[in-house]
Amino acid sequence: MTTLKSYVCDRWVAGSGKAAVLVNPATEEPIAEASSEGVDFGATLQHARDVGGASLRARTFAQRGEMLRAMAQAIHHKRDELLELAMRNGGNTRSDAKFDIDGASGTLTAYAELGQTLGDARWLADGDVVTLGRSSRVTGQHVLTARAGVAVHVNAFNFPAWGLAEKAAVALLAGMPVVSKPATATALLSYRIMEVLVEAGAVPAGVLSFIAGAAGDLIDRLGAQDVLAFTGGSATALTLRSKPNLLASSAHVNIEADSLNAAVLGPDVEPGGDTWNLFLTDVARDITQKTGQKCTAIRRVFVPRARLDAVLEDLADRLSTVKVGDPMVDGVTMGPVATVAQLRDVRAGLGLLVDDGARVVL
Repeated sequence: MTTLKSYVCDRWVAGSGKAAVLVNPATEEPIAEASSEGVDFGATLQHARDVGGASLRARTFAQRGEMLRAMAQAIHHKRDELLELAMRNGGNTRSDAKFDIDGASGTLTAYAELGQTLGDARWLADGDVVTLGRSSRVTGQHVLTARAGVAVHVNAFNFPAWGLAEKAAVALLAGMPVVSKPATATALLSYRIMEVLVEAGAVPAGVLSFIAGAAGDLIDRLGAQDVLAFTGGSATALTLRSKPNLLASSAHVNIEADSLNAAVLGPDVEPGGDTWNLFLTDVARDITQKTGQKCTAIRRVFVPRARLDAVLEDLADRLSTVKVGDPMVDGVTMGPVATVAQLRDVRAGLGLLVDDGARVVL
């Protein structure tokens, strides 16, 4: 069983105390353990600010972009290994794992190219030059430049690769060091990505840190120059953004939580037509891709009452061809939900709907 370590102050640190156990959700086999107990979060943040921040601010946008390109290449080089880890720890099919891992390397590459277009500058002009006073002898210019803090990223369970990379790409290109804290249940993939980046020498000292396990008092130590980005549930988001230190310092907090997306079928859409088939294809894909565990997934489907039976019949036909099971087995096209908590929530939600008069179609 793999022991996940934190990468802080440019070294790997094994946590102490009781560890959280990560499992293969298809077999319930324990495959890794993680604990952050004993990690010095204060030293972690200060090292990132002092060492990583100074290193990034000394680099031009183009140089930061080259760093992102090296990260993307390192991840792509280990693609097959990372795909297997996503299947084992996340319950992903191979195609769903590609969605996550290729999304990670692709996003890093996209921001690397943006860095090249921004060129040799270290900051950007914001708006026009403004005359201060009665003559043009004294003028002012707003600029966009790196903050002197650290960006702490608390990521969700469903995209352990893409979630790490998409947030890190933005912050690193902007000149801010990153402390990445993935959801523990599926952190085996993000941990291995961090190992790959360190082994490849893709990240300079202090630029990217990694927390395996609980966040402890990490968030409580953030201040005015720091940034917190969180992806997850709205209840946790409310707790985080209400932290006294964040409110007192007016620290930047970015929340992505609880998206509710709908597919709506217009009354003029005829069964069997191109728009009808496109609608069914999109709904079926969103129900099954990543086992529905993605923030862009369709959560509600609205159809005219006169079309309801036809939609249910055609959608059930499409979904009946899906083979659910262990994604490591050939022929399986949808894996399990990632955690036992997710499974419990799905069953509870279905129970409430049935109690309220809903009919199980498939």
